[in-house]
Amino acid sequence: MESFTEELNDFLKCPYKLNMTEQEINRMRLQFCCNATGSLFLTKRNTAINQTIPYETSTKHTYKMNAAIHSMLPEDFPWSGRRLGRCAVVGSGGILKNSSCGREIDSADFVIRFNLAYINDSDVGLKTDLVTINPSQIRREYKNLVRNPDPLVERVSVYGNASLAMPAFAYTFCTGLSIKTLKVLRPIRPQQPVVFFSPIYLRTLDRFWKGRGLKSIRLSTGFMLINMALELCEHVHVYGFWPFGTDLQNNPVPYHYYDKLRPHRYLHKMPEEFVRLLQLHSQGALTLHLQPCLHL
Repeated sequence: MESFTEELNDFLKCPYKLNMTEQEINRMRLQFCCNATGSLFLTKRNTAINQTIPYETSTKHTYKMNAAIHSMLPEDFPWSGRRLGRCAVVGSGGILKNSSCGREIDSADFVIRFNLAYINDSDVGLKTDLVTINPSQIRREYKNLVRNPDPLVERVSVYGNASLAMPAFAYTFCTGLSIKTLKVLRPIRPQQPVVFFSPIYLRTLDRFWKGRGLKSIRLSTGFMLINMALELCEHVHVYGFWPFGTDLQNNPVPYHYYDKLRPHRYLHKMPEEFVRLLQLHSQGALTLHLQPCLHL
């Protein structure tokens, strides 16, 4: 690990240059293979009543889209037909603790966060346009959701009008929890849409990266949404993606900037994904922020 951080420190001392050609190549490649532009979420436009929805991780199970759930899908994408400008994709890595990156993150045009991560103005900023909810979080933290929606309502309201994205069709256990969340929040927070990732989009993205040698059971949600941003945004700035227990100065860093959780050992290949992000950074296709933010 020490020799890796030494090499990485040297690499980060090189002057960084955005490369519009590389950005465009990546955008075209992702649009051609996976099309986040038209199929990232299930919408009334791309999904029909009675349509068979596959599961992202299972070939055995499918879900039949019924009229009640279909009526709660968004009409179309909120950003349909336009580029999203400068996007900040904010991971939950402990490297963001005491980073002072809040102001820089908040200056982006579109900010993406994960798993209802706690926000603060100093290190991670407050602006949020899209935040993911993990169905297992609902199962773990909001057991009496229907009887007592207040704790979840309070938790999501800090993100203003940000869309709440859930992988309802990743695994079969996700579906009921995601639909329950949608039904509970929709009447109370109509300005904050709950949207479901399209399993077809996630499957094709998974295939795209497996074809490029990335070996993981499932891509991390962070990596998925960086790919979405590479397709939809003018410039992509990535914060808080750091899969190691020590920072570039070999100081210990927590797994998350906001809690003391340990990483999930089996599911995601975070270091492998991180190497891909480094490659994209070195090509000038995105900007990876690994140091504290300096305010001049």
